[in-house]
Amino acid sequence: MIRLKTRREIDAIRKAGRIVGEALKLVENLVQSGVTTADIDRQVEELICARGARPAFKGHRGFPNCCCISVNEQLVHGIPGPRVVKAGDIVSVDVGAELDKWFSDAAVTVAAGDPGEDAKRLMRVTKASLDKAIAIVKPGVRLSDIGRTIQQYVESNGFGVVRTMVGHGIGRQLWEEPQVPNFWDEDSHVPDDRILQTGTVIAIEPMVTMGDYEVETLSDHWTVVTRDRSLCAHYEHTVALTETGVEVLTLP
Repeated sequence: MIRLKTRREIDAIRKAGRIVGEALKLVENLVQSGVTTADIDRQVEELICARGARPAFKGHRGFPNCCCISVNEQLVHGIPGPRVVKAGDIVSVDVGAELDKWFSDAAVTVAAGDPGEDAKRLMRVTKASLDKAIAIVKPGVRLSDIGRTIQQYVESNGFGVVRTMVGHGIGRQLWEEPQVPNFWDEDSHVPDDRILQTGTVIAIEPMVTMGDYEVETLSDHWTVVTRDRSLCAHYEHTVALTETGVEVLTLP
């Protein structure tokens, strides 16, 4: 069941979302050659805690860190550690915050220096697919509308859309109903094509690959990588459906 939020509840989620947005702005400055993923994680956690919030991912289902930090062929759920970011790497950072028992979640992919034209186009297309999805969201939109919008744009640019990872509802829990697909076809794993209503809060998060869309999980049981080890990118915002359309809640 989708739990619809009141205006007051959406405002509470936005307060958590502003902290997430601020954290991602920090990430854009931190990602550079020579920094470790643990350094990035530590500084983001310090910011979240300084704002009176709690890192939403830390301890969730046993995840050990504040951020999910994934480099190059790593798609999502990468564990921060001693890995040093190198010039030309692209780094996806997913951040969640809990404030006053309300959650918000967003992600960005940042290049360390010049990753090359193909990687830059991958990042542009992934970000644009998120923007295009947000632009069509309003009460009455179907989940399939979101999925088709992302998939058609991404595939028209020659990239792949991951099928086994999707967006989600969010609020009192980090992951709530509904599942929010980045694709829509006969292979869809989404249980139904719901019509979204005013008060729905969802995290839309296209995950795009330069090669095949198949992924696998590494032996750490967390890090998801492209099966063909092609580059990938990940962008995400938490948004709310309101009487007038859509509001992005994870802006700084």
